[in-house]
Amino acid sequence: MARKRITIDEKIELQKAAVSKAKDKYDKELEELNKLMQKREELRRKELMDAFIKSSKTYDEIMTFLAGDEND
Repeated sequence: MARKRITIDEKIELQKAAVSKAKDKYDKELEELNKLMQKREELRRKELMDAFIKSSKTYDEIMTFLAGDEND
């Protein structure tokens, strides 16, 4: 049985297709990662706001704490 020789141009086209497929997968995975990180940030913001609401501290006390007291 004779082997068909693949030309360099055919190899280039095959490699371009492979790279394109890999890039599509990378883009999809990156999008999913970004969605998950955004969701985590939303959950953290909600958790922080819930803690603020439940706290007996005033807004000014919390802002002072978050800013850090440089005199300590």
